[in-house]
Amino acid sequence: MSIVNRRNAVLGWTVWQVAKRVAKRKAKAAVPSFDPDTKRPNTSLVFALVGALAGVVWFWWHGEGDEQPG
Repeated sequence: MSIVNRRNAVLGWTVWQVAKRVAKRKAKAAVPSFDPDTKRPNTSLVFALVGALAGVVWFWWHGEGDEQPG
């Protein structure tokens, strides 16, 4: 009996489709967004934006183009 047969292929395809749906749902729920009740961004969104901005500023400040060889 072969491991790669039609039954296992269909089962694997079905599991993959369900796993993709679950992963998309979890990813969408994990993204910080605006609170619909207060119309203000939640704290995780604010901290994510501040952290991203700090990373951009740090990278710009310590750029690799400023270093002198030697």
